[in-house]
Amino acid sequence: MEQAASKYCIFKTAGGFCGIAWSDVGITRFQLPTGSAEGTERLLLRRVPGSEPAEPTPEVADAVSAVQRYFEGKPTDFSDVKLDLDGQDAFFRRIYAAARQIGWGHTTTYGALAKQLGAGPEMARDVGQAMAKNPVALIIPCHRVLAAGGKIGGFSAPGGASSKTRMLELEGVSLAPPKQAQQSMDF
Repeated sequence: MEQAASKYCIFKTAGGFCGIAWSDVGITRFQLPTGSAEGTERLLLRRVPGSEPAEPTPEVADAVSAVQRYFEGKPTDFSDVKLDLDGQDAFFRRIYAAARQIGWGHTTTYGALAKQLGAGPEMARDVGQAMAKNPVALIIPCHRVLAAGGKIGGFSAPGGASSKTRMLELEGVSLAPPKQAQQSMDF
C-alpha cells in the first residue's frame, strides 16, 4: 500500500537550513542542515518524492522550534515528537526507540545499544545499519551512538563524521583524547 504524499517545509537554524516532512501520523523525514534552502530541499525530496510544501501543523511547528533550539546549543529533548516510521523493519523500530532515550550530552555505542536490546555484540553491525538508515536523524539521535571504544564511527548526513562531531560538541561532548597527565615530577 502506497503511503499518502507527505507535506514538508524547509527552515533556517543556527546550523544551516533543515527540512522536515510529515504525514497525518507524525514526522516521516528530517534533513540535517546544509548551507542553502535549495540544497536541503533537494536532499529531502530525494527521500520523500511527491511531497508538497506546506505550513507546519502545531506539532510539526513545535518540532521545528526544538530543532532551532538544538542548533543554538540549548538542551533539547525530542523523545516526545510523534514519528511515522511506517515501512521500517520491526527490529530497526526497537533500535530507534532505544536510541530516542539517549539524552542530551550522553552517548552510547552500537554494541551497548545492541546489548540493551537483548542482542549479542554481533548485532552491533545491525544497530549501525539502523543508524545509517535513520529517516529522522537528530530526532532519533543517531549522532549519539558511537563505534566501539567511543570512536566517532560513520555518519551518513551531509558533512559526515565532522557533522556528527559538531553536533556532539554542541551538547558538550568532547571526543578528543584526554590531556596527558604529568608523567613525572622534575625535582
